[in-house]
Amino acid sequence: MLLSLHLDIAYLLKESVLVVAALFPIVNPLGSAAIFSNLVGNVEDRVQNALAQKITLYSLVLLIVSMLWGAEVLSFFGISIYAVQIGGGLIVTVTGWSLLNRTGERTNSDGDNGENIMDHAFYPFTLPITVGPGSISVAITLGAHLMSDRSEIAFLSPRVLVPSIVGVLLVCASIYICYRYARKVERLLGKTGTIVVMRMSSFILVCIGIQIISTGVRSYLETLRHF
Repeated sequence: MLLSLHLDIAYLLKESVLVVAALFPIVNPLGSAAIFSNLVGNVEDRVQNALAQKITLYSLVLLIVSMLWGAEVLSFFGISIYAVQIGGGLIVTVTGWSLLNRTGERTNSDGDNGENIMDHAFYPFTLPITVGPGSISVAITLGAHLMSDRSEIAFLSPRVLVPSIVGVLLVCASIYICYRYARKVERLLGKTGTIVVMRMSSFILVCIGIQIISTGVRSYLETLRHF
């Protein structure tokens, strides 16, 4: 019994680390925080904290739902993974391109009005800037991995629930920390350093979008070869 418990704990730890290792690079909270800081502008500290909390909560819900029920939801609506990748990749690319060509000056529309900025907590701050189609497709893939060779109600199994929840919670905790203290880091970097990080993050966002599109197109072409 002790051996079985030891193996279960080892399995849960291994799968939780797998979830974090797979999601963290694509979510990229450090790079996204630079974009977040540039977009929100000079809002009050309490507004930034509330916004970071909302984004973290939305990200948590999106990732958990994608991991546990993402494949079933897509199947119900007849949507394939490659369609999500192509459509979502286009959104990410356009978002990154607009940020890349953005001037360094901030205006009220960038988020100085705390009442307006909270309305954008889900779109675009959570989707697609923080949790985009790439993160969602990875989460769906991880969920399929955790539930492989299991019953239809596999998502109720602790061997599925624990790694999913623990892994996503750790990723979302990093999102909150990075977003909550984004402006403090910005002050440490200075104006020039912030602009450099912002441009690099925006360029990486464009590249991620193109990569997601190419992955979706490749998956679509592979399905055509079976006909």
